[in-house]
Amino acid sequence: MKTRCQWAQDAQFHQYHDTEWGVPVHDDRKHFEFLVLEGAQAGLSWATILKRRPGYRQAFADFEPQKVAKFTDADFDRLMQNPDIIRNKLKIRSAIHNAQRFLEIQKEFGDFDSYIWQFVGNKPIINAWEHISQIPAVTEASAALSKDLKKRGFTFVGPTIIYAHMQAIGMVNDHEISCFRYRELLG
Repeated sequence: MKTRCQWAQDAQFHQYHDTEWGVPVHDDRKHFEFLVLEGAQAGLSWATILKRRPGYRQAFADFEPQKVAKFTDADFDRLMQNPDIIRNKLKIRSAIHNAQRFLEIQKEFGDFDSYIWQFVGNKPIINAWEHISQIPAVTEASAALSKDLKKRGFTFVGPTIIYAHMQAIGMVNDHEISCFRYRELLG
């Protein structure tokens, strides 16, 4: 039996934990997906968002920021009626608004990936946590990234949301050292 991180003991998290969480992402569409999902999670459980992930994928044009950036008021109204996503108007507006800001960063840096990875020196931060209680909710890097995203007009990108994003996309390896994925992700 595999030893997993303490947060991933429930079977509903196994596939996500074992195949995605903490794996370095260098694909802009995947970056946008996690920004939308982490923003949607604010105040909710990750289990709630994972269950709705297919609905989000469909509702938000397979997370193509170029398409989401062009969503109209009619699209917003459609999303507000969609039971497959979290129907919070601030979070929906944020996803559309952030898509527009995302495109601005792509234009400035060539891609979002180049922009975001600079906050960790272009390589994952490798932590060595023995217990979930040791893992911080915010770090200096997440605070700096959050501040810069806010300066660029992004919403739902506080330092806690951004740290969760950094964990998800592998900017930090926060698998507990007893977890089988910790060593796998070391390379």
